[in-house]
Amino acid sequence: MPDFPDVLLCGLTMLAICVCVGLPLSSRLAPQRALAWALAPALGWAVFSALALPILTVAGWSRSHVILLCGVAVVAGAAIFFRSPGRIDDGPAVPIWAYLAAALLAILPTLGVWPKLSDGGLVLAAPLFDHSKIAIIDDVVRLGLPVGNPFYGGADAIQGLAYYYLWHFSAAVFAALLGVGGWAADSALTWFTAFASLSLMMGLALHISGRRLAVVLALLLSLAASLGPVLRFVFSPGGWLSQVQLPHSWIFQATWVPQHLASACCAVLAVLILSRLNWPLVPLLALVAAAGFESSAWVGGIIFGAAALAIGVWLMLDADGLRSRIDLLAKAGAAVVLAVVLAYPFLREEFTATAARHLGAPIAFHPYEVLGSLVADPARRLFDLLAYWLIGLVIALPAIYPAGVAALFGTLVRRDVAPAERRLVVALAALAGASFGIPWLFASTIANNDLGWRGVLPGVLVLTAFAAAGLSRWLATAPARAMAALACLALGIPGGVAIIADNAIGLRLPSAPALAETPEMWEAVRRHTAPDERIANNPLFFFDSVQWPVNISWALFADRRSCFAGWNLARAFVPLPESELDRLEQMFDRVFAGDGTPRDIEDIATRYDCRVFILTARDGAWNRDPFAGDPRFRRVDEREGKWRIYRVVGATATRRNVVTIRQAARSDPRTVPATLEAPPLRRR
Repeated sequence: MPDFPDVLLCGLTMLAICVCVGLPLSSRLAPQRALAWALAPALGWAVFSALALPILTVAGWSRSHVILLCGVAVVAGAAIFFRSPGRIDDGPAVPIWAYLAAALLAILPTLGVWPKLSDGGLVLAAPLFDHSKIAIIDDVVRLGLPVGNPFYGGADAIQGLAYYYLWHFSAAVFAALLGVGGWAADSALTWFTAFASLSLMMGLALHISGRRLAVVLALLLSLAASLGPVLRFVFSPGGWLSQVQLPHSWIFQATWVPQHLASACCAVLAVLILSRLNWPLVPLLALVAAAGFESSAWVGGIIFGAAALAIGVWLMLDADGLRSRIDLLAKAGAAVVLAVVLAYPFLREEFTATAARHLGAPIAFHPYEVLGSLVADPARRLFDLLAYWLIGLVIALPAIYPAGVAALFGTLVRRDVAPAERRLVVALAALAGASFGIPWLFASTIANNDLGWRGVLPGVLVLTAFAAAGLSRWLATAPARAMAALACLALGIPGGVAIIADNAIGLRLPSAPALAETPEMWEAVRRHTAPDERIANNPLFFFDSVQWPVNISWALFADRRSCFAGWNLARAFVPLPESELDRLEQMFDRVFAGDGTPRDIEDIATRYDCRVFILTARDGAWNRDPFAGDPRFRRVDEREGKWRIYRVVGATATRRNVVTIRQAARSDPRTVPATLEAPPLRRR
């Protein structure tokens, strides 16, 4: 489990390295004091991560290479900034105390990832369901690059990990740099991503308004969530509203999906670069766009791609003369080519995985369902088109949607805005329009509707900045409008407080004491498993510890790959048809429930790269042990009445195993298995 000193050290190291990389770039991109420092964390993370992945892939993954890369990044960034500092004007800047406030506020979403120890039990919060991707971080730290698939070992799936994993790779870089666990690195990067996004919104709000009050308002607006708690307190909306989940606010998304939030920051940065594009900024645009796609195909790919196309058309029409249009087209084309080259491995794997799932197109025309069954079909589907804008977004984002749209429109129609700033405002408006408009009409078909739920994030960042800027002006010039905006903010605060409370308290379930005992079991498993070998345990083991069933104990504690980690993880990370995933789920469930057939036992031992099997007293097969007495398995360890560990007979280490084990022994002797063969049974 993560220790606070590890998380604190990791978070501060991330901040230091990313600011060192980002500040020399942001001071040239945006010399205004309101933006230069505020953009640095997110911009530095995007550039560092987008470059680190191909560099470490080519150079080879090792802790020494990671340390060298981070050292070069810091020295180069500091040297560039101090030897050739960019021009930073004397305008208003985000105060230091505001950055400190943002750092404290960023702790609130991080609470959802933090373990809670209560009465000897381990209590988890619901967001750890989505943070089960900690298994990816541990896998990279342990086995390096290219990234493998820790969730499934069958030969019928394509090699590699068909997922936008740059955020998790970045966490692995800092975990390897500092020697901390994947859970600690995930917690630290969750905090850093929240802080970087808050810094970005504060800087934009100050730049747009010129008022420092906008900085404070941006932080307050970020605490608000949906009208749900208020509506449920006043009346029951059941029947009037659909059961489909509405888009969520910053405080929710920062906790659950920081990788998509990081991509949204990249989208905003890329739009800012695009609005000021010159030839020196072309490589920067390519790096930031690639980082956005590699962190979220939905946000950094579809949403940003649509917005960039619209912005490009507008810039072409606004350009002065044919030569300017050709120059703009050449710069944009060069940025696109470079971004595609950088992101090509992700593009290839996403395309191959989509085809392997047999789902057709990854997105489909499906207008967002807002109204419930009390509105009769087919009129409900027609009314949904308007209800999304007039009801759904108002309920989901009461603090920023009405005020942000009003402030954005007001800025667009002002005649005193300089041409360069107008280009930025138009570009941000196009990004917000794509961010809310595409989820309005389309949904993703792979697993959940991440396009609808996460695609709104760039719009959330943009509207938060404009709402803060507008409210800071209205308080001085339009008191009635300001009071209305403050009332909307007040109505959203209860929802934000509820999310924060859930993050802090967690799900106090009867299984908490037993869950606290599992790290000892996984430590024993690692003693009998080479770093690149796969294990099999019940995919429903402690499935009730978070809000949706997932093999969370394995994801958090195993630090080993799984043969089949469960349906909820496989559907997102295993490019197989859904019918095949259903079959695998049923087979693994039967085996660990004690109802497996001889064919099931044979398949699980031979077809899915399983080498070690864990049976616990919570499994139905505990009293009908399918591995005991089977000559293909040998019991190698157990804790009486708690768990048994079996190893496939004859499953000796391969040459790659031996190399991996020797490398692991040099860095951490605890990772080395007790034996490469089946050892004598040890009882506890």
